Amino acid sequence: MRLIGVDVGGTFTDIVFTDTQTNMSYIHKVPTTPEDPSKGIMQGVIELCDRNEVGKETINHFLHGTTIATNAVLEYNGALTGIITTRNYRDILHIGRHQRPQHYSIMQEIPWQDRPLVKRRFRKVVSERIAPPNGEILEPLNEDEVRTSVKELKNQGVQSIAVCFLFSYIDPNHEEKAKKIIEEEFPQAFVTTSSSISPQFREFERFTTAAMNAFVGPAVRNYINNLKKSISEAGLKTELHIMGSNGGVATADLVEEKPVLTLLSGPAAGVLGGAWCGTLSDRNNLITFDVGGTSADIGIVTEGKFSEASARDTSIADYPLMVPMIDIHTIGAGGGSIAWEDAGGSFRVGPKSAGSKPGPAAYARGGDLPTVTDANVVLGRLSKDNFLGGEMTLDEEAAKRVISNFAKKLELSINETAEGILTILNANMANAIRSRTVQKGIDPREYVLVAFGGAGPLHGAEVASELGVKEVLVPPYPGITSAVGLLTTDHKYDAIKTEFQIEGNIDFKKLNTDFNAMEEDLSRQFASQGVDLDQMKFIKSGDFRYAGQGYELRIDIDSKEINELNIKDIFEKFHQNHLVEYGQNYPDSPIELVNARVTGIGKMPKISNNKLNNSTERNFQKALVKNDKCTFRVEGVLKAYDTKYLIRDLLPISENFSGPAIIFQKDTTTVVPPNCSFTQEESGNLFISIGTK
Repeated sequence: MRLIGVDVGGTFTDIVFTDTQTNMSYIHKVPTTPEDPSKGIMQGVIELCDRNEVGKETINHFLHGTTIATNAVLEYNGALTGIITTRNYRDILHIGRHQRPQHYSIMQEIPWQDRPLVKRRFRKVVSERIAPPNGEILEPLNEDEVRTSVKELKNQGVQSIAVCFLFSYIDPNHEEKAKKIIEEEFPQAFVTTSSSISPQFREFERFTTAAMNAFVGPAVRNYINNLKKSISEAGLKTELHIMGSNGGVATADLVEEKPVLTLLSGPAAGVLGGAWCGTLSDRNNLITFDVGGTSADIGIVTEGKFSEASARDTSIADYPLMVPMIDIHTIGAGGGSIAWEDAGGSFRVGPKSAGSKPGPAAYARGGDLPTVTDANVVLGRLSKDNFLGGEMTLDEEAAKRVISNFAKKLELSINETAEGILTILNANMANAIRSRTVQKGIDPREYVLVAFGGAGPLHGAEVASELGVKEVLVPPYPGITSAVGLLTTDHKYDAIKTEFQIEGNIDFKKLNTDFNAMEEDLSRQFASQGVDLDQMKFIKSGDFRYAGQGYELRIDIDSKEINELNIKDIFEKFHQNHLVEYGQNYPDSPIELVNARVTGIGKMPKISNNKLNNSTERNFQKALVKNDKCTFRVEGVLKAYDTKYLIRDLLPISENFSGPAIIFQKDTTTVVPPNCSFTQEESGNLFISIGTK
């Protein structure tokens, strides 16, 4: 099998090719084309194939991580969206839960009110009512009112419509009828139903999830159609698969219908790629640290498993969502992050970024603001002649000019300013990691930091030192680890059904019937994609809570059939998880099963790793490009150190070397500070052992 993975970042588009039979892999990077990312994608794919004599028509799978949906939300640049909802519930999207993101602040932004996904004049109400818990129809859907609402929205210029009825998670029939009417009256509209996107209770989150799907839908649909057309025109005969936020890939057709599933597409692939690199070196407890041009994404892998965000933590741009997502924390910190002075005279870095156009001043594309990349150039950590494997020359003088201009404002030297930029950025990233580890009861010192992305290896060692982490893993292809992650996963789909069953009164027949029905639905979905039965796997779980609690914990269910005996083991597992998560549990309190879940996995071919050979070509002298000065702060003293500049591909295997060192490869540069050492393993992973700060 021949696979291509493509991950689009804010600055660069990363491409990896692998042949699973020969284990041969090739990588490539091209600048992202923000006006139409598909242009950069196809340029990069064609260049990679031509350079390595790969027949484009021989590629079997094309896997893609995209930021189209994410950017539409972050930039508040989605479609003009309307909603049709149950009469008297027009303002659920605005009211929320009477909770503010910051409980004690009198000056704050509430995104669903300040930046509504659906403005009030585009929210229409119709008569219908289904009653819990069994779906009794109190009031039939008034189809005439639906038709009138659709015509009004069409006349108002709406492009996308979400249908959100109050108890549709129990019975979706009314929403499906309304969708059919919309398709008859307004076939050009993008239509979403809340029951198809998130069939579970909590109407505010369910309505918001459906509204967001409608908000980003047209942009994602147009993008995927353009990309599919470009793939076909380039001579590729493969189907397109898109990475989802849950860590699996889905067909392009499914993503066109449910684009909200891709809001963490690229970052999810990064966690998978980092975890895969950890397995190459038998490291199972990992902090994945993906730093690109505009952002840093942080994930936690414990015992080889990544965690999924809970209902209370799942959000994008502070809009609450209810779709399966890997637990990833993102901050605005990257190579393009701009250094600036705030109104109070404080030295800041990010979150605003120079992006790919104009980019940092060192890119010589017109950038005139000081960035993290420029600071690295000034300190000698990036070499003007060894960037992107020598394919791009950095403008060292431009970097010095913008840092020097900023230094004058701060009344600091150019080196103090450049090092200060890195110190502030590293502190911001270390604090972000603490929020996902220390604040959740995880000791980061027991984990390995996996530094990747174009800028992760530049900063990984110093961030690890801030955290007390003793070891940094730099993957074989750190700049394209997210693209590699695309080639390590499977088809993955999720099904959910709200249950509300309480301990002592569990309807086992209904519960098992619901689990079986979800598994059968997923089986049919896989079969329609050509996945054989023996390549399917199903994982059951449930959302449990103590009766009266507001949020749940996800508990895996290993039993094929649930009965009175094994339900006790499931409840005991919940008690233990509650103790770990909250520091206490309540064994005498009844437990409630809120949602039943099934995750379906359809096996796909994956990338494998060739072990490195310690050939005669690999020796320190051949790897050494030069000895030069590079500036570091050690024990509070800033000075220039004699530093080795090395080519990673020529480093000998399993030999230990001391820092400071700057290690070049095509897709990134790795910084090894003084008091640290490094070793390249046979697996291809580079390990940095952290010394004293």
